[in-house]
Amino acid sequence: MSFSDLFDSGFKKRNEDHFAAIVRVAMDDGIISEEEKAFLDRLARNLDISEADYKVILKDYKSHPINPPLSYDNRLERLYDLSRMVYVDHIKGDHEEVLLRKIGIGLGFHPDNVKYVVDKALTLVSNGVDLDTFIHEIKNMNK
Repeated sequence: MSFSDLFDSGFKKRNEDHFAAIVRVAMDDGIISEEEKAFLDRLARNLDISEADYKVILKDYKSHPINPPLSYDNRLERLYDLSRMVYVDHIKGDHEEVLLRKIGIGLGFHPDNVKYVVDKALTLVSNGVDLDTFIHEIKNMNK
C-alpha cells in the first residue's frame, strides 16, 4: 500500500463518518423525510459516497463515530459547504434550517448560538462570499 492510498482511505473514512453523523441527525426523530432524503442524496454525491456505502451507512449509521472537527476553521469549512448546498439547491423553509442547525450542533457549535451561526452562514452564502470571507465574518460576528 502506498502513502497516497493511506491518505485516500483516511479522507474517504472522514467523509463517510461526516455523512453518517448527518444521517444520525436526520434520524433524530426516527424517520428520514423526503426533504432530508433529497438533502442526503446531494450530500452523498458531494462527499463522493458510493451508492453501496450510502446504503450501508443508512442501515448502520450508529456504528460510525461522531467526530466533529477539532479545528474551528474546519468546522466553519464544513458549515460553509453545507450552507452552500442548501443555498445552491434552493432548499427553502424552516425544516431545512432546523436540519442545518442540528447539523451545526453535530459539527460542534454550541446549542445556545447555533441558530445565530446558521442564520449568519445562510446570509453570507446568499451574498456569494468566498470561504475566507465566510470564516472571517463568522469569527467576527460577536465582536
